[in-house]
Amino acid sequence: MSVALVKELRDRTGLGMMDCKKALAAADNDIEKAIEDLRKSSGMKAAKKAGRTAADGVVAIRTAEDGSFGTMVEVNSETDFVARDEGFLGFVGQVVDAAHSGKVTDVAALMDGELESAREALVQKIGENIGVRRVVVLNADDGVVGSYVHGNNRIAVLVELKGGDAELARDVAMHVAAVNPQVVKPEDMPEEVVAKEKEIFTAQAQESGKPAEIIEKMIGGRIKKFLSENSLVEQDFVKDPEVTVGKLVAAAGAEVVSFTRFEVGEGIEKEEVDFAAEVAAQLNG
Repeated sequence: MSVALVKELRDRTGLGMMDCKKALAAADNDIEKAIEDLRKSSGMKAAKKAGRTAADGVVAIRTAEDGSFGTMVEVNSETDFVARDEGFLGFVGQVVDAAHSGKVTDVAALMDGELESAREALVQKIGENIGVRRVVVLNADDGVVGSYVHGNNRIAVLVELKGGDAELARDVAMHVAAVNPQVVKPEDMPEEVVAKEKEIFTAQAQESGKPAEIIEKMIGGRIKKFLSENSLVEQDFVKDPEVTVGKLVAAAGAEVVSFTRFEVGEGIEKEEVDFAAEVAAQLNG
């Protein structure tokens, strides 16, 4: 049995590697027969859902008691209804606990074994596609990792501070959740992002008809404002706009080292389904 054949069956059905191996073995490596046999079994309930876009779900976090590291995962479902299901949330807990206990950051490695079996069983039970999308572990080398999860479990943040304490780190994480900065400091902004913004600002400024030296100053001012608005340490602290996040942290003798923010479904193109058309197609089919 070739690895390529197993992979093809997995790609076509969405079932787990072991299920695909068993199905191919039973069908004497005839992939079409394996698919036909799987369609006759309950296993294809998961396969039928595998192509559906899982763009809803929840994020979850675990942090070490000493604040030395934190773990964050995103687990997706197709609908918000399932994202509130106790069985789904229990599975999410298993995933984040496993990732946290082993400091695992690779989704494939994390899901190799019992967790994948649990995922497939949950898909069978619930009838929706479910997937572990991403996982991150943030370590504090000389400070503390704090966390914040928004009340509906759709936004979660890990923040690493040098110095400070867990309460301060949580406040900064809450700010990141609310305001969504792109980087910690202005100098952290990728050069290609700055170049793109400069290109846009240049085109806007040139339409003003002002002299070149004035246009140059306008562009410089707009870039500076862009960097300030999108850099965590220069943003006004959400709980006290009279102070920036940078000054808040510095006053505690600390420094923001890094942060990671997960928002459920960000970057996923969710297919818009016309259910009336779908039903009509099924009736006509």
